[in-house]
Amino acid sequence: MRLAIVAVGRLKDGPERALYLTYAKRVDEAGRALALGPLSLAELPEGRAAGTAQRRADEAGRILERAGDGSVLVALDGGGKALSSEAFAHWLAEKRDGGQRSVAFLIGGPDGHGDEVLKKASLKLSLGPMTLPHGLARIVLTEQLYRAQTILAGHPYHRA
Repeated sequence: MRLAIVAVGRLKDGPERALYLTYAKRVDEAGRALALGPLSLAELPEGRAAGTAQRRADEAGRILERAGDGSVLVALDGGGKALSSEAFAHWLAEKRDGGQRSVAFLIGGPDGHGDEVLKKASLKLSLGPMTLPHGLARIVLTEQLYRAQTILAGHPYHRA
């Protein structure tokens, strides 16, 4: 099952991008045996509209267009459902085992997601109650994708 991150905003070269790339490489390598991957990334520019509602709507349209039809959509949202690493791993496995071909994780801009993204998302996922900048959210998400793979592969440090 293909994995995609569609994010508003671009990581600059430096430590954030290096850390993201480290975990993205791990996801691609570990995912082969589990049929979870490869991981792709689409970085979209922030909206330029004057008002918040217009920026959200513009970004939502571009996010959904880039995510494409047929993907299970997961909107990262502070008000979403918080899952443990194990529950997230099992959610991914259920989607893969249910025949889904791809999952797209959607990261909004500074104003959050537009209503259209939240309506179309199969899962609204919270990485925690604190607000994270988009770059850090991307890193945490990618690390959790890798961790989910290690859980599904049965690595001993993940057993209860």
